[in-house]
Amino acid sequence: MELKHRGPDWSGIYQHGDCYLAHQRLAIIDPASGDQPLFNDAKSIVVTVNGEIYNHEDLRKSLPNHKFRTGSDCDVIAHLYEEHGEDFVDMLDGMFSFVLLDTRDNSFIVARDAIGITSLYIGWGQDGSIWISSEIKALNDDCEHFESFPPGHLYSSKNGGLRRWYNPPWFSEAVPSTPYDPLVLRRAFENAVIKRLMTDVPFGVLLSGGLDSSLVASITARHLAGTKAAKQWGAQLHSFCVGLEGSPDLKAAREVADYLGTVHHEFHFTVQDGIDAIEEVYHIETYDVTTIRATPMFLMARKIKSLGVKMVISGEGSDEIFGGYLYFHKAPPGNMPKGKWVSHVFNPFQIKRDEGRIEKWVLRKAFDDEEHPYLPKHILYRQKEQFSDGVGYSWIDGLKAHASQHVTDKMMLNAARIFPHNTPSTKEAYYYRTIFERFFPQNSARLSVPGGASVACSTATAVAWDASWSNNLDPSGRAALGVHLSAYEKQMPSATPGIAAGIIDNVPLKMEVSTPGVIIQS
Repeated sequence: MELKHRGPDWSGIYQHGDCYLAHQRLAIIDPASGDQPLFNDAKSIVVTVNGEIYNHEDLRKSLPNHKFRTGSDCDVIAHLYEEHGEDFVDMLDGMFSFVLLDTRDNSFIVARDAIGITSLYIGWGQDGSIWISSEIKALNDDCEHFESFPPGHLYSSKNGGLRRWYNPPWFSEAVPSTPYDPLVLRRAFENAVIKRLMTDVPFGVLLSGGLDSSLVASITARHLAGTKAAKQWGAQLHSFCVGLEGSPDLKAAREVADYLGTVHHEFHFTVQDGIDAIEEVYHIETYDVTTIRATPMFLMARKIKSLGVKMVISGEGSDEIFGGYLYFHKAPPGNMPKGKWVSHVFNPFQIKRDEGRIEKWVLRKAFDDEEHPYLPKHILYRQKEQFSDGVGYSWIDGLKAHASQHVTDKMMLNAARIFPHNTPSTKEAYYYRTIFERFFPQNSARLSVPGGASVACSTATAVAWDASWSNNLDPSGRAALGVHLSAYEKQMPSATPGIAAGIIDNVPLKMEVSTPGVIIQS
């Protein structure tokens, strides 16, 4: 019952001896017959899955002697295990977490997708039991200890516990040398989007007007017409955006939607709406400031659900792959991430930090098509804007002011004693931590959340790249002084109730792009 909110379409449970598999389903593929748990032909192998397997049709063809009871994309998992044993996991192209029980010997395996798109936790009870869940809510009452199940790993009850199943060539520390080819990158991106247009229910795209979501929307709009989804639900794409009145994202998203011809849904919220929802987003099980600042995403998701839309495609992940966060402008040589499209077949190339170029230049260049443009030029070269900033700058400022009214200076003086692990350094962080601890008081819960100093969504390492950042620690993109076009002038004392951080709109910044004569500057 703790996970009832995850799936309104079906509740399934299976028992074999002292083994239990339970599932809450949100039906995307084959809503009529794809209820879980799923079985092999003999019903000796049982599986519960959270995710989507994009290559399930090809995998079905590779199993001609197997009978499938459902049209679910996840139905292939039990059959692949029966045919190939534990080594089948790297055959799956998709996002997934699953638990598989082999009743023939009472063994089980657990696996999570390569980069951890789907959530998964593992816990241990005092009685020797092992627990697996998509959320810690289902573990905190019964487990002595629990932790995040690592991405790209598999747990086997009979073959030595935890091991990594995902071992791509780019895990090597060797610097990749494949030359940058914009067309190869463009095709990889397009294919990554196209294969996700796999749904038997109404869907849409999240559109902030930033580079990544706009490219995803553009590609989806180009390729939707020939898909099964278009035959069922129509070829006109629906797009969704949320923001405060007059926010940067609302303006840019509306322009992109008009350019692409989508049916655009624009949701407005107030700072108070967001503040009122903070306690509801305990569902995300974190006290991380950056994540909680994305509360407007929760408000938008609730609105989208009310329209009958069950699936959306977004542009997340690009900044991590291509060094899109603004703090990378200050990265020393050798500290930039390796670019690749994340797949089993894309050969990675090296992204070099190039002075004067806008962040994610290699991606922007790949889609800078003069003859058949994907996006308006100024959208293609729009500066990186983090979600919590793009929905309206007064959102974060309002959160800080609200926290200052609930957390006193005296409370902050004792913060290290009250919260010795990941001690909150601001009143905003302290406020979120108190909410988290009320719902999840276990030590395992607080240890599951990463911490450390951050500026503009960086790790602690990046803080040292610019001396001015150490006195301006904040995960907002506006904390990247000298980079963000509307950067914070300074970090205002959080002890002052009702005072929002100061903003300066004239930080000089000039970023050249590949198109002659096009310059983005303040």
